[in-house]
Amino acid sequence: MPLSIINSFASWVLKQRIHQIELFLKYPNEVQEELLHNLLTASENTVIGKKYDFSSINSYQTFAERVPIATYEELQPLIERTRQGEQNVFWETPIKWFAKSSGTTNAKSKFIPVSNEALEDCHYKGSKDLLCLYLNNNEDSELFLGKSLRLGGSSQIYENNNTFFGDLSAILIENMPIWAEFSSTPSSKTSLMSEWEAKMAAIINETKNENVTSFAGVPSWMLVLMNRVLENTGNQNLLELWPNLEVYFHGGVSFSPYREQYKKILPSKDFKYYEIYNASEGFFAIQDLNNSSDLLLMLDYGIFYEFIPMDTFGTLNQKVVRLADVELNKNYAIVITTNSGLWRYLIGDTVRFTSLNPYRIRVTGRTKHHINVFGEELMVENTDQAIAKACQVTQTEVIDYTVAPIFMQDKEKGAHEWMIEFKKHPADVGLFQKVLDETLQTLNSDYEAKRYNNMTLNPLVINVARENLFYDWLKERDKLGGQHKIPRLSNQRDYLEQLKEMCVKDNSI
Repeated sequence: MPLSIINSFASWVLKQRIHQIELFLKYPNEVQEELLHNLLTASENTVIGKKYDFSSINSYQTFAERVPIATYEELQPLIERTRQGEQNVFWETPIKWFAKSSGTTNAKSKFIPVSNEALEDCHYKGSKDLLCLYLNNNEDSELFLGKSLRLGGSSQIYENNNTFFGDLSAILIENMPIWAEFSSTPSSKTSLMSEWEAKMAAIINETKNENVTSFAGVPSWMLVLMNRVLENTGNQNLLELWPNLEVYFHGGVSFSPYREQYKKILPSKDFKYYEIYNASEGFFAIQDLNNSSDLLLMLDYGIFYEFIPMDTFGTLNQKVVRLADVELNKNYAIVITTNSGLWRYLIGDTVRFTSLNPYRIRVTGRTKHHINVFGEELMVENTDQAIAKACQVTQTEVIDYTVAPIFMQDKEKGAHEWMIEFKKHPADVGLFQKVLDETLQTLNSDYEAKRYNNMTLNPLVINVARENLFYDWLKERDKLGGQHKIPRLSNQRDYLEQLKEMCVKDNSI
């Protein structure tokens, strides 16, 4: 069958979903209420369903009063029972897949349950909807005339008590539908290689002669791969190698610090960037418009959403609101109840709503990854945007960064200390520092107040990291590739001190 016919047929099939999306756009709160009812009904006879008497819950208010907000540590005993082979604990159907995730901070692994319903009705549905929304906005797309270059995690699947665990990307590849395998490169065997360096070489060898029309992966790691592709092939940009490239589907970390670097290796004003928001716990939101930074919250994936305003988070006055009660431009911690049996689970991410009709969001950071030592409430969204602005003004490129507080001592005021690894160094680090600090003040009024006349915070301090510092730090911890991320912000100095210690050892700082 000619590729043009396959492309047209695939586009037609995917776009049939638009009508269902329009339904939850029109009735978002009703869809969410019905979904919660279905989740409760499905789990009435589970261990957790009997504990909280799901069968008698007939309203959101009762659900919120009866079922507590839970962290992973609080759900872990139930999850462990299922990992040991017991079923019907927190979800009605057998769960044999667990997405292993250490997050960004904890060395201790988390094992997030992934039900068959979550695979089909959330993760794969999200992947199809991403294509559906992209194709709906780009009628002349020839996406399926070529393949999507995917870059996932580096962990293979491991078995324990007839249950299986690995990176979410490895689980998705292991269970991938035929249509997705056919349209992707590299092969599943290469995608699941554990050794990162060998995997990178294998991906390059396997994909450089393919007709690649799209990319999918985390921006920081994808950029490493793309630069190595150019080194290997001798091309000046990726369009020389893959002239039919049209879109990059990205997620996992903010794209802002990397946007200009991608524009250099993909020098086409017509090239598209589409952002997604997914995690081991579920697929949550998709960019639904060209040239937008807002993500449409997907409301029919078997996930019921609640939100905790960050100004009350972790306090005695903490309150939880459902989707119908959120406000614009306010930071919220996300709470999810899912079709994998995560009940009122605190995922650890923060978002703010940019639109209430439809519900669109931007990811602003992590509940653990902000700095509020001095009342400055600095979020990752702020630092990513400030880095992007400083790079633009100083014609600089950044590979990665992390920030920690300098605590007050004696009569010394506090400050923020940065470790920044540059790809292209600023001619004047002082100017970069000035633009960075001033931009943060324009983006965050709390930070601005603490910086006013150096009242509470002294000017920020920048350490220029040696080449490959962050890469080596991750390698030391066996966290190269895929879903592993540099912790951007912390209220403690642990990460920064570890990085500085590495620099001292090799006399680079």
